[in-house]
Amino acid sequence: MTLANSMLIPLLPIMEKQLGISSVQSSLIITVYAAIAIIFIPIAGYLSDRFGRKKVIIPSLILAAVGGGVSGLGAWLMGGLEAYWVILAGRFVQGIGAAGAFPIVIPLVGDMFKSEEEVTNGLGIVETSNTFGKVLSPVLGSALALLLWFLPFLIIPLFCLISILAVSFLIKIPGGELDEKLTLKVFANSIKQILQQKGRWLYTIFGIGGISMFVLFGFLFYLSSILEDRHQIQGIQKGLMLAIPLVAVCFFSFLTGKLVGKNKQRMKWLTFTGLVIVTAAMLACGWLQVKALFPLMSLLFATGIGIGIVLPCLDAMVTEGIDKKQRGTITSLYSSMRFIGVAAGPPLTSLLLGNETALFYTFAAIAAAAALFALFTIKPKTAG
Repeated sequence: MTLANSMLIPLLPIMEKQLGISSVQSSLIITVYAAIAIIFIPIAGYLSDRFGRKKVIIPSLILAAVGGGVSGLGAWLMGGLEAYWVILAGRFVQGIGAAGAFPIVIPLVGDMFKSEEEVTNGLGIVETSNTFGKVLSPVLGSALALLLWFLPFLIIPLFCLISILAVSFLIKIPGGELDEKLTLKVFANSIKQILQQKGRWLYTIFGIGGISMFVLFGFLFYLSSILEDRHQIQGIQKGLMLAIPLVAVCFFSFLTGKLVGKNKQRMKWLTFTGLVIVTAAMLACGWLQVKALFPLMSLLFATGIGIGIVLPCLDAMVTEGIDKKQRGTITSLYSSMRFIGVAAGPPLTSLLLGNETALFYTFAAIAAAAALFALFTIKPKTAG
């Protein structure tokens, strides 16, 4: 699912030239996918709590495959704005599929392991895999686009087919996962009760998850644009440059997942520390008005470190703090907030590309606000 989205980031400037569209229009290729997922993720979470994780994941992967195929065929067989609208339609369908795929993996990991330490380690590996997909994405997307600019769309059904087979034959359903008596009324009341009891720290985690994705996809969109326009870096070389900050996210997600264990106090302070690193790096980018590539990449690498520290802590807190029966729904709300960040990052960045100082100060201010919320509203004893 990460490949299906992030793989298109290096493709956006190429698409602008091929279809004759603006940077704002190209950013909607990412946004429409995330925006529709935001709506359907809570529905998928509820269905997974009631009927089982696999019964939601597999049909969702089929939808994602269909959506990728529609976008690829539209780009292949049409041109100009006609192709653009078909690509958006395909991404719309693909976003519905994405809603019931990756977000359901998080509660599934919580179901599969008994101890909190095993759950945290498992979530660290999942977050690392998610980020490793982001590392591979720009390189693979750039390489495929060298053959045919729309090939990244057409490869998505193949990835989905592999995932469908893997989920069908390799995932074993833990006992006690189903709750077919979970009516919509009972479901709504239980969610209301959870949010009343634990809303203070849950809302903070939801918000920080969204902010992390907003900053990540915002600066990736920015980097994709300036590498091509300012530095004339294209193709696989561009993909490798985009992967550099994502390597930091990937490595530190894995490391953090191993380090935090079941220590919720440590999760809180690592979350705060990661957000402070993001704030400092974004402030430095804005204040120094960095144009040279090496210092810019160094600061974006530091931003990746901060985000990599934050994400596994959030996953663990939101998963371990909720009973298994409501875990799918609550983690899906958390995933929706992350997708809001994914949806908002590229369009806002495209609007501020003409004023890079304002862009980086905006990222810094949002990250600083998240750090303060983490410091004052996440109470490990309450969350545990």
